[in-house]
Amino acid sequence: MSDKPLNIVFLDRATIGVSVRKPKFPHTYKEYQETSADQVVERLADAAVAIINKVPMRAPSLAKLPGLKLIAVAATGTDCVDKAYCKAHGITVSNIRNYAVNTVPEHTLALIFALRRSLVPYVLDVRHGKWQTINQFCYFDHPIRDVTGSTLGVVGYGALGKSVGARAGAFGMKVIATDVFDFPGKVDLDTILGQSDIITLHCPLTDETRNMIGAAEFKKMKKDAILINTARGGLVDEKALVAALKGGEIGGAGFDVLSVEPPKNGNVLIEANLPNLIVTPHVAWASVEAMTALANQLVDNIEAWVAGKPQNVVLE
Repeated sequence: MSDKPLNIVFLDRATIGVSVRKPKFPHTYKEYQETSADQVVERLADAAVAIINKVPMRAPSLAKLPGLKLIAVAATGTDCVDKAYCKAHGITVSNIRNYAVNTVPEHTLALIFALRRSLVPYVLDVRHGKWQTINQFCYFDHPIRDVTGSTLGVVGYGALGKSVGARAGAFGMKVIATDVFDFPGKVDLDTILGQSDIITLHCPLTDETRNMIGAAEFKKMKKDAILINTARGGLVDEKALVAALKGGEIGGAGFDVLSVEPPKNGNVLIEANLPNLIVTPHVAWASVEAMTALANQLVDNIEAWVAGKPQNVVLE
């Protein structure tokens, strides 16, 4: 690389809630808390390195940025980047890997415990004064099921899926798993749907996985089964999920992701107002420890690229 300072621009700094250290090479740096698609070209006009999280980087914009050489994605998912264009025009794309192997599994298990033990409806009952009207010391209006002894079906058996499985095993759960690649003990999706008390999704959103769980799949699940999604919202047909919950086809669902984020125009899962449906605002990844690891790896990726030894390069 040249000794001339590299211009680095972070387009959506508000997506990272911890400090980001300065790279160890000559550079200029500018950050914006958020950036819309129509502001990308103007803000990156003089940039060699763009840091983004969810800002769309599509071919029409990239074509107007001949000086851009690296897109450092501050996340694992890179579906917001036109990688085919980048590959054809020599723009390196890097991403963050394996930073969430504690935070996402912990959030997943938190959702499992909350739903199996009906924590939300019981908390709301107490808050609304129902316990105070009961003549005995407790009541059983909502089902409570142990996690120990239940079967967990993991869809997507990469680093996150395996980490969830290991933790589930420590709680006495039987773990079965599936993925597009082979591994010892792999089962198919129909086995997951039919045998699991809890199903958790940890796969990427692709043309093949979009709406992979829909009306037909809900009919194959146990009546008291729970579906957890901390991966991508588009993996599940959201309208079909609400119908399955209202129709008693499954027992509950915990989602940290939606098909459109943020849901400025509403979303059927948020509007359903069901006691056995928990929706959190895409924060499973966002423990302080995980965000710190992400921020450090982000700068590591940029420094490695500047040193001529790029790492975590996304190939397609």
